Amino acid sequence: MSNQALKTQSNDPSFKDLLDELKWRGLVALSTDEAALRTALNETKITYYIGFDPTAPSLHLGNLVQLLIMRRLQLAGHKPLALIGGSTGLVGDPRPTAERTLNTKETVVEWVEKLGKQASRFLSFEGENPARLVNNLDWTAPLSAIDFLRDIGKYFRVGTMLSKDAVSARLNSEHGISYTEFSYQILQGYDYLELYRRYGCTLQMGGSDQWGNLTSGTDLIRKVEGKSVHILATPLITNSDGQKFGKSEGNAVWLDAEFTSPYAFYQFWLNVDDADVIDRLKVFTFLTRAEIEDLAKQTAEAPHLRAAQKRLALEVTTLVHSAQSAQAAIDASAALFGQGDLAALDADTLASALGELPKTTASVGTPITQLLIETGLVDSISAGRRAIKEGGVYLNNEKIIDEAAVLTDLLHSKFAVLRRGKKTLAGVFSA
Repeated sequence: MSNQALKTQSNDPSFKDLLDELKWRGLVALSTDEAALRTALNETKITYYIGFDPTAPSLHLGNLVQLLIMRRLQLAGHKPLALIGGSTGLVGDPRPTAERTLNTKETVVEWVEKLGKQASRFLSFEGENPARLVNNLDWTAPLSAIDFLRDIGKYFRVGTMLSKDAVSARLNSEHGISYTEFSYQILQGYDYLELYRRYGCTLQMGGSDQWGNLTSGTDLIRKVEGKSVHILATPLITNSDGQKFGKSEGNAVWLDAEFTSPYAFYQFWLNVDDADVIDRLKVFTFLTRAEIEDLAKQTAEAPHLRAAQKRLALEVTTLVHSAQSAQAAIDASAALFGQGDLAALDADTLASALGELPKTTASVGTPITQLLIETGLVDSISAGRRAIKEGGVYLNNEKIIDEAAVLTDLLHSKFAVLRRGKKTLAGVFSA
């Protein structure tokens, strides 16, 4: 997000209390002393941080929750530190099931740079409270193992470490837990201590599944510096059926267009259930309470119009990619279903859109009935001929009237859009 785009965002003026707004948006699961945190957020200007480990070449929807809460606090005048875990990314925090695969140092360095650029798009590095990117490798790399054990390790009690949910779950599993992952909470606690010392950081935020690691930092600062600092944990975002949000058949929704195209990203938000869409608007957009309540009313009165989903998809795609990408996704959606000009779509947008559909490869001259079978739109030649005869088959939005018709028209010399009826689509790529 450009700094100019960031300037168009603002917190909801109907809230006089920042913590109350975060609660209304469903962004507070747990925190340290709420009264003290409320005072810090509303009556002072604090420095705060969230950490992102480079365990993949892109951030995802779970990270987006954290990036947007960082932005909300920055808009309120607080100063953000975006920590990219160059050292913790080499170790890996405990997963609920098996040991995390360790990546090479070269890979982690590459991913640190990529994630830093991604995170930077959601924060402003100008003004009175500019953001800062930090890398925990800067303070862990010079530290010897002996110094780490003597100076930091002495403050951690094994019994307390064993009681953390992420650790105890693994201890009771068939996989157990390595010392590598077991030590992660010490490293995260040390991060908070260093950020407190270097930048006066007094608030750490993260997902509620990280609560054990978050508290390791407050405990360490209290023991070493004799000071109390804050943590705030956001809830894990789930669908109304309890399924973890953003996961589809094990595939994350990425913020990098290389891994999740803007079209696929837009469609993901457009397909959010009615039961979840208002909660998503609260978490993932900067729309005001009044605007969201109006969309909730529209959803209740005319759910078939999907006004809330359309606004959600527009807002989040614009935030993560750009207004141009969001409009291209809207245009592609309309064109695919016969409500726009397919030929006006650029090749990349069309390729992304077709990549989400059933598809086949074919050469010019391939019978349309064969393409219908190969893409699964019909299950036999006779069914394909019948569909054409009934007027329900379209190639690039042109109705096919000849049962013996063949593929002749390729968009950008590469693609064709096959449609049966109003809503069933498939893609054809040139062989």
